[in-house]
Amino acid sequence: MQRNLRLGLIGDNIGASRAPLLHRLAGAQHGMDVTYDRLVPREMGKDFDALFDHVAQAGYRGINVTYPYKEKAVRRVRIPDALVQAMGAVNTILFGKDQPEGFNTDYSGFLSAYRAARGDHPPGAVLVIGAGGVGRSLAFALAGLGARDLRIADLDSTRAGALADSLRGSFPDLSITLGDNAAVLAAGAEGLVNATPVGMVGHEGSPLPAAAMPMQGWAFDAVYTPVNTRFLGHAVAAGLTAISGYELFIGQGVDAWRLFSGLPLDEARLRADLTSEVAV
Repeated sequence: MQRNLRLGLIGDNIGASRAPLLHRLAGAQHGMDVTYDRLVPREMGKDFDALFDHVAQAGYRGINVTYPYKEKAVRRVRIPDALVQAMGAVNTILFGKDQPEGFNTDYSGFLSAYRAARGDHPPGAVLVIGAGGVGRSLAFALAGLGARDLRIADLDSTRAGALADSLRGSFPDLSITLGDNAAVLAAGAEGLVNATPVGMVGHEGSPLPAAAMPMQGWAFDAVYTPVNTRFLGHAVAAGLTAISGYELFIGQGVDAWRLFSGLPLDEARLRADLTSEVAV
């Protein structure tokens, strides 16, 4: 078994990310020494492509990619899964072959988080706020879960339109509505999804006014730093079932670890270790 594993995360505003801790604890379950570096392009004086080239040649087994680079990463990798190709966003990359391979564990991680909270209940009509990399992943996951109606809110109409076109190519019967006003699109929705960085450390606030929350249904926030976001607080106050971004963090991390290492994880132990380490 390989005893050393070098990993990393490329993204902006990742100082509060718990991903390094998650992967170090995952390695500890197998007696492995895991290095997991935070790689912020502007802090390293490189753009994304230059940093990607550096990492590809520096002995990394793999990297995660987060906001705002998940869509840029697509053109640097081979994507084995046709659905992830259609999604147009990757967050996990493996090195070691002729060409790096890209995967999307945001997609699989959200499926796990949703099913743990709602079982086999279909999502219904869902508002997705944000059409960037994570928005693409979550929209495809919702369509795969049987959502009948997606409303996509984004100030960038071109980006939202591109996501809608991608979704229609894989889910031709899906009803899709686009707009730039999340509050308007929330009317009649059963599910609310924040796929923007609004609410995370450094981007305080909520992407949806409390008054626009429907009185029944569910809500998910991709933000997990902090865990208790204003968006989810408003959702709970309105009586919605809240699904924390922390669940996506765990799910995508577990799936990424399996890709990086080929090894299983005791998820209950991982959760307990994470809680213990954060409390220290």
